[in-house]
Amino acid sequence: MRIGKRYAAGVTAAALVALSGCAVTGSDSSAKEERIQIAYLTASSANTWLGASGEAMRAEAEKAGVKIVEFDAKFEPGASIRQIQDVIASGQYKGIVIATSDGKAAAPAMQEAMDAGLKVVVLNQVVGDRLDTADPQVEGLSASILQPPQTTGERLGKLTVQACEGVSPCKVVYMYGAKGTPYDTALRTGFDSQISAVPGITVVAEADGGFLGTDEPMKATQDVLQAHPDFDVLAGTGDQQIRGALLALTDAGKTGVKTIGVGGSEPALKAIADGTWWGDVAGAPADEGRAAFQALMAAIKDGTETGGVDVTSDLTDDGLITRNNVDKFTAQWAG
Repeated sequence: MRIGKRYAAGVTAAALVALSGCAVTGSDSSAKEERIQIAYLTASSANTWLGASGEAMRAEAEKAGVKIVEFDAKFEPGASIRQIQDVIASGQYKGIVIATSDGKAAAPAMQEAMDAGLKVVVLNQVVGDRLDTADPQVEGLSASILQPPQTTGERLGKLTVQACEGVSPCKVVYMYGAKGTPYDTALRTGFDSQISAVPGITVVAEADGGFLGTDEPMKATQDVLQAHPDFDVLAGTGDQQIRGALLALTDAGKTGVKTIGVGGSEPALKAIADGTWWGDVAGAPADEGRAAFQALMAAIKDGTETGGVDVTSDLTDDGLITRNNVDKFTAQWAG
């Protein structure tokens, strides 16, 4: 992905070298004892977006001589809170990078971790009430690395407006990942803010497509087609949903429906280039992972607070991908 500015969260390559040096001290026999260990609490290890962030973090950690231990919440409510408590109780970790779907419910446990001396960085998901900013919303956080979900929704809405040009009425199907979660609520708020200003665009159906593969969104699209066989655009909050939706649309012969996803994944860019996928909102999960690791290391080393970082703030064409500019983007995850 072409991103004009670098957001290394204040940590230079030289600093990372210094960090790897401070990860082990004393004699060779004590090296393992002194190695920094951090916890990566992911909302789901099966989610390919968060997997790309984790892979990028592990690559940085290997260079810095740091060990990352991953905890999988499997999108289960409250799981990340219990995992934070396990990390605190173990006494084995210097810090936490957390991508939690629990939202602000995870804030008290995160505060417990910080009170216990751990540094905490939020990744990808908002922990707080404001869904239009990357700024930390829990006092004491070392950093918050994420694309504000309301901004993502606005971009999805802008692409939908483009896809509806010349079509009135324009019938839209909106596919959530998990309706009711802070992420999806914020996306829909941003989406509605764009389409509501354009007469003739109507959301005729909603569906839940999940974020784990193609089966769920395929079935959801099949259900929509039974009730609403004719629509012009299908907008989903994740590329996984569009992959599944396209299977159902193709089976039903609905090849004229314009599909729009979120993520800028490998299959999205390929399909946009060949015309089978109309558009997509760009994302940068690997860059988010690198920025999160670097911010946590800066906090552990000298207490640096990086604050809020949106790695998509300087994307080409505001991250709105269509066939006209798809060659300007590079995927950072497999979709």
